[in-house]
Amino acid sequence: MPGFAVELLKARGSLHRMTARTARRDAAAFTPGELAALLREHAHHPWKPPGGGPTGGLAHDVVHGLDITVALGHPRRVPEDRLRLLLDAVTPRGLRFFGVDLTGIRLCADDLDWSHGSGGTVHGQAQDLLLVLFGRRLPAGRLHGGPEGSRVPPTLVA
Repeated sequence: MPGFAVELLKARGSLHRMTARTARRDAAAFTPGELAALLREHAHHPWKPPGGGPTGGLAHDVVHGLDITVALGHPRRVPEDRLRLLLDAVTPRGLRFFGVDLTGIRLCADDLDWSHGSGGTVHGQAQDLLLVLFGRRLPAGRLHGGPEGSRVPPTLVA
């Protein structure tokens, strides 16, 4: 915990900035084989998320898995029951934590009966909308629509 606190202070309280910096540092310090060995070594660690209980743990695993597969262009599909659980757990507090401002935006899943918010509708696959809710910006073309007609707000895409 002390090391985590120091890193978070260095990042001026931004969890995103902290994790991005430490991930780059670790990637530079280890070979790909060493990184893979570290992942294998910790695969069965009984980690518990600092908040959110089992749903928070599921969100952590699903969102970080999507971070990887979206970046690689891999066609991973998250099972619908997991997506529904996570999408239905969205709270204003969670959106604030991840720095998400959906003022004037309604997210609407194309592949599930789910929506969130009000305003100009932005459509996309449910798992892509989940990433938006967790503060991720998506590659162009993954979302469509928006408050200005057919333009997706630039804060949602990379």
